[in-house]
Amino acid sequence: EIIPTNTNANTDLSKLKAVIYSMQDQLEAMLRFINGEQTALQNKTAVGTETLETGEKIIEGIFNGENMLGLDGKEYNVPPNYASKSKLVEGDKMKLTITNNGKFIYKQIIPAEKRRLIGELVSDAATGQWSVVSEGKMYKVLTASVTFSPR
Repeated sequence: EIIPTNTNANTDLSKLKAVIYSMQDQLEAMLRFINGEQTALQNKTAVGTETLETGEKIIEGIFNGENMLGLDGKEYNVPPNYASKSKLVEGDKMKLTITNNGKFIYKQIIPAEKRRLIGELVSDAATGQWSVVSEGKMYKVLTASVTFSPR
C-alpha cells in the first residue's frame, strides 16, 4: 500500500536552516574581516570545512539516509532525486560545495560498502517513512526511490 506523504515542509525547513547557517558563516567572516583578522587566506574554517579563495565553501559529511551530516556538526538537506539517482546509502561520504550565489552542489566521494539483499518494503503510517526489512534489520528507503515510476 502506497501512503502519500507531505515531506515538503521538512524539506523546506532543512533548506532554510542550511541557508541561515551559510548566512551566519558569511556574516561572521565579514565581521572578522572588518576587525582586521586574517581571513582571506584561511582555508580551514572548521573540521571537514574548507573555504576556497573564490569564497566557495566545501563541507564534507556522511549521508544518513536522508541528509548529509556535515563534519562541522550541521545537517544539510540532500535533494531526494539526487540521492535516489546517485543510489546513495547510509554511510556514503559526501562533499557539498556551496557556491557564492548560494547554490548547493553535492557529490558522493567515497561510497559505503554495499550488499544486495531481498526484503519486504514497509511504510510507517504515522511518519510516512519507507523501509525495507531484511535479515531481521530495517533499512530506510527514500520515498523518491519507492515512488519513482519510469515512463
